[in-house]
Amino acid sequence: MAARPLLIGVVAIVAFAVGVFAARGMLDHAPVTPAPERATLYPQPRTVDVAGLIGEDGVPLAADFFRQGWTLVFFGFTRCPDICPTTLATLSKTRSALEGLPLAEQPRVLLISVDPEHDRPDALAAYVHFYDPRFRGATGESPAIAAVAARFGVPYAKVALDGEGRYTVDHGAGVFIVAPDGIVAYSGAPHDSAVLARDYRLVLGRHGSPR
Repeated sequence: MAARPLLIGVVAIVAFAVGVFAARGMLDHAPVTPAPERATLYPQPRTVDVAGLIGEDGVPLAADFFRQGWTLVFFGFTRCPDICPTTLATLSKTRSALEGLPLAEQPRVLLISVDPEHDRPDALAAYVHFYDPRFRGATGESPAIAAVAARFGVPYAKVALDGEGRYTVDHGAGVFIVAPDGIVAYSGAPHDSAVLARDYRLVLGRHGSPR
């Protein structure tokens, strides 16, 4: 009768081993979700509104502006000597690389000015449309700009250049991917249009079908 407990024990060990190998096989064949190459994904979408912002056309942005579609958002200003021109040129290439997507999934590009003292709508329109006629710009009074920048987590500061009132603006150079339900990813500088386009497709896939 002693053989029966031994047999039961052997069967249990074999069953356990088979289970381990089966589980390992399932893990080996489980689909792996690719990670963005450069962008950082947010655990949850961060909602943001555009209260107080005025578009480059002189019309206040609609309260549901971000809910109307996907948007690539960058903070800058029209007199920026280097970072802004480089980034906007990169965003133009990124936008072109995504033209194969369905129209509703192609991102808008929005530049939010951190120099509202100088960047009135007409100046902003000429600036952003130089890079792409489809680009949007937004300006407004300083408190409105500060509130939106704080929600995005973008630092900026006015820096005097001399005693004659001239100044520049130091600012964060990241690009934000904003889905209709909020900010979902951030990509830090320096930017590469091909990488940004691939990351955008990946983020888009996590909110819908893979692209």
